[in-house]
Amino acid sequence: MTLLLASASPRRAELLRAAGVALEIAPVDCDETWRPGETPERYARRIAADKAALALRPDQRILAADTTVWIRRDAEPLGKPADRDEARSFLRALFDAGDHRVTTAFALVDTRGAEPRWHHGATTTIVSMRRLDGARRDALLERYLDTEEWRGKAGGYAIQGQAAGLVRAIQGSYTGVVGLPVAEVLDALDALDALDALDPAPSPEARR
Repeated sequence: MTLLLASASPRRAELLRAAGVALEIAPVDCDETWRPGETPERYARRIAADKAALALRPDQRILAADTTVWIRRDAEPLGKPADRDEARSFLRALFDAGDHRVTTAFALVDTRGAEPRWHHGATTTIVSMRRLDGARRDALLERYLDTEEWRGKAGGYAIQGQAAGLVRAIQGSYTGVVGLPVAEVLDALDALDALDALDPAPSPEARR
């Protein structure tokens, strides 16, 4: 069946379509304010669940996700930069840290039964930036900022674009860094299919 994707991200849609998932796109407007003391993982899971809840419709499978870039678990994650100066500040912080983490959480909900069935998941990938001296780093960053790829990207970069030249290595889910851990989402969809085979959801007519 068609999956309702509660996201305006073209990257998430591309990843799912490449995996053979039929989609309907239905973005939602969600408050993504970080709460002081909230860990990056908890924050990403909360926002993904909130987005899915806002997109709830009857007789649907709904998927929402949130990607969070962070350096320290006890500090506010790096969100989407408001302007070029903030994007530069984010990227410098990532280079200074050497390694950072990208957590992408997702919430999948099936509303076809008598009660919604929820599945939550998340991946955290370690991203290592290239080791460059200050002048070389700053020149590379300015060229990257010129591309405008940083706009609308958590942490100020898109690994699937020219920012690939900023990254030395990753440990974990590449698609999670892009914006959606596809293998984990497909596993969750398979689990719903298995449940349907054991206990098929009644048709809308049967529930009336």
